[in-house]
Amino acid sequence: MDAGNFTDPTSYHEAINIDQSSKWNKSMIDELDSMKKNDVWDLVELPNGAKPVGCKWVFKTKLDPNGNIERYKARLVAKGFTQKEGIDYQETFSPVSRKHSLRIVMALVAHFDLDLHQMDIKTTFLNIDLNEDVFMRQPEGFKPEGQEQLVCKLKKSIYRLKQASRQWYLKFDEVMKKQGFIKNQVDQCTYLKISGSNFTILVLYVDDILLASNSLDMLYESKRLLSHNFDMKDLGEATYVIGIKIHRDRSKENFGIIAKGLH
Repeated sequence: MDAGNFTDPTSYHEAINIDQSSKWNKSMIDELDSMKKNDVWDLVELPNGAKPVGCKWVFKTKLDPNGNIERYKARLVAKGFTQKEGIDYQETFSPVSRKHSLRIVMALVAHFDLDLHQMDIKTTFLNIDLNEDVFMRQPEGFKPEGQEQLVCKLKKSIYRLKQASRQWYLKFDEVMKKQGFIKNQVDQCTYLKISGSNFTILVLYVDDILLASNSLDMLYESKRLLSHNFDMKDLGEATYVIGIKIHRDRSKENFGIIAKGLH
């Protein structure tokens, strides 16, 4: 189906009242199933004096390199702008991979004919525990009958909480170090692991991961350890990542990228 025929819904009400409502409803159910699997919250009475954070549904059609719809993605996000510093969050800073690093990795892949694979972290922020008490209103459209007055006491982070990105990065960094990856001191979202004459480079961009290696065995081992620690989707050889289309024909030694903003 061509994505040009419609736009993403901007609210829950809109999502359940358009032609693709069944697909959006399934994507919302899938999102809540992931949260249940990860034990993200408990339903509780709101304590006296506590103010719950709001939440909302965000909808996005995921496209393939040809611009066709690959899947429908619904994400439940917190209205983090209502949080109060010192009460329901402390620190927020989290590093983001630099575009220059991605350029360098692409150049290395082309020059040394490295294998380049991509993985996607399905539930990025659901992998991490919260250190603060955060209460959130229940998601629109999915309040259990008879429990509508309860709120969600968050046990794990979700998207758009102010501390979510920082907590996720600290968790990811801890796992990578335990697995023998060395963090780049200039770009703290780029990691390197060396074993004899073999090496693997890992670039983290929020919930997208690029893996470049001169050893398929080492690359697959890196994938296994990532899947063991996080809920991952293996996308195989990288063809399209964070807006970058990758063209490659190794038999002809051709390698090129088309990207917006990667200068």
